[in-house]
This record gives sequence, structure tokens and C-alpha cells, in this order.
Amino acid sequence: MCGYCHYSISDQMGQFINLVVVLSLSLSFFLLPYTASAQLRQNYYANICPNVESIVRAAVAKKFSQTFVTVPATIRLFFHDCFVQGCDASVVIQSSGGNTAEKDHPDNLSLAGDGFDTVIKAKEAVDAIPSCRNKVSCADILAMATRDVIALSGGPSYAVELGRLDGLSSTAASVNGKLPQPSFNLDQLNSMFAANGLTQTDMIALSAAHTVGFSHCSKFANRIYNFSRQNPVDPTLNQAYAAQLQQMCPRNVDPRIAINMDPNTPRKFDNVYYQNLQRGQGLFTSDQVLFTDPRSKPTVNAWATSSQAFNQAFITAITKLGRVGVKTGKNGNIRRNCAALN
Repeated sequence: MCGYCHYSISDQMGQFINLVVVLSLSLSFFLLPYTASAQLRQNYYANICPNVESIVRAAVAKKFSQTFVTVPATIRLFFHDCFVQGCDASVVIQSSGGNTAEKDHPDNLSLAGDGFDTVIKAKEAVDAIPSCRNKVSCADILAMATRDVIALSGGPSYAVELGRLDGLSSTAASVNGKLPQPSFNLDQLNSMFAANGLTQTDMIALSAAHTVGFSHCSKFANRIYNFSRQNPVDPTLNQAYAAQLQQMCPRNVDPRIAINMDPNTPRKFDNVYYQNLQRGQGLFTSDQVLFTDPRSKPTVNAWATSSQAFNQAFITAITKLGRVGVKTGKNGNIRRNCAALN
């Protein structure tokens, strides 16, 4: 651990070195959530279930052909899973008995059922192959399905690292304060992503998941009706877009009404998300702030003009996201039913 120390260091220095060693050990322990990814590798199932990726892809493609909601629902499910106790499919668990699971926390109630169904269907397809049955984790299936829906909707395809185990617990309480809110500013976004080993660049790239999907009116109503005493409408919102939003989301709108997050290419995973921000068409405060804050604006401008640069940054970011809090050894297992603990 201290290669340059040798034994010529005086006793006085010895105590200092001990301190350094202790600090190094505690630091490496502190970094464990990210180092747990050491066992992840792209060909993890090569000798276990060699066709797993094509089996999952076929199941996801079938679900995608039934409804486009499969795309945003699966991406969001992966993100909400990884940010709470790591990528361990704990968000898929259903509440039972006296336990209220993650999915029933208020922040997760808007997760669309099609995301859960995608994982369940893909798991059934994998387990229908006798040699693969109970060999592939729900956490890995969710990671693969996320890659597949992104590619199916025109986004970049990428190799997925595999080898996660499924989590052994799921509680609504564990979700508290772990997920970004639509009202977040840049500092709040950065600190929450940093807690998961992700940089500002990663955060801006992952925010582009809002290029697909929809939101309920309540998540941004404050921006179009009661932003502040001086400005009922958020001044960073494009005026024509704000008027459009008011039309789609009148004051006492049915809470079930949802609108596209990307007003221009809502069914395409692309860099138009960043072009929308340049036009003042970010739906959430947490979207538009990426353009209004001078610290993140240059990245938005760069990716608005280069889909290639964006795709590369997105692949890097989602790969890092997939390494968060990975379960190994006794800390996880392979769930027989993704929605229930073994």
C-alpha cells in the first residue's frame, strides 16, 4: 500500500504511515458501491446461457411492437432501480404482507406498468430455455432490456456489462431522497449524481432520456401557472411552448393526463432534447437548467450539434450507471420471480 515507505522511515513517521493506511482502507471501503462492478463483464453468460442477449432482445422487440411506452418505461425503471440501493432489480419487487416495496413509494408510483411487464416477459423467455432457467438475474435482464429499447427507438446500441445479482430487500423507505426531482437546480442534480459516482457530464447525458416519454401535468404545473409573484410563467420557458402547455394542461386537468416530454421528436431517442433546451422547450426546471446554468450550457450546445458526441457520452454514462451498487456473493441471488424475493 505504501511502496515508497520502505523501512528507513523513523518511528515518528510510522504513526503517520499507519494513519495513511487506515485512511486508504476506509476510503476504499467508502468507494465500495462503485468498485463492486469489478465482476461485471460483457460475456458473463457465455458459458451459462450463451443466447441470453438475443432471447431478451426478441422479448423486448415483441413488447415494443405492442406499445411504444415500453421504451420510456423501461429506461426510467432502470434509472429508478440503480439510484436506490444500486442496480439490483429491487424496484421490481411487489409489496407484500407488512412490507411496502420501493415501487409503492410516491416517487415511483408514476413508473409505467409496461416497464415492469418488459422485465417479467423477458425473464419468462429466458427461463423457457431449460439450460438458462434461474441462471440470469432480473437486474441483468433490466440492464439488457434498457439497451434494447434505446436501440429500438433510434438511440445508440452498446455492449452491456453483466453479472449483477438481484437484491435481497426492497422498501419504500429506502427511496427517500434518492431520486432527482423535476424542480432540482444544477447543484442538486450534480450532488445526487455524484453520490452514485456520476459526473456532471454523465448527468447531462442521462437527462436526455427525456427525449422519449411523457409527464403528468402536476410535475411542471408550477412553471406555467404560479412560478413566482412577478412571473406566473417561468421566464426561461419559450412563450409559445408555455401557451401550448397551458392548453394541454388546464388548471384543473385530469391528473391522469400525460404529455410528451420532447415536443418535437417524442418517439425518437435523439439529441433533439438538447436543441429543445436551446429553444426554451425543456419541460422540467431540471431540464431547462442544463441550458440556463453557464456551467452546463457548453455541453448542451455541443451535443445539440453533434449526435455522435452525444451518443458516445450517453454510452459512457449509462455504462457507469449500470455499475452502481452491484450486488455480489452473499449480498444477492438470482430471483425466480422478478416481482418477489425468493
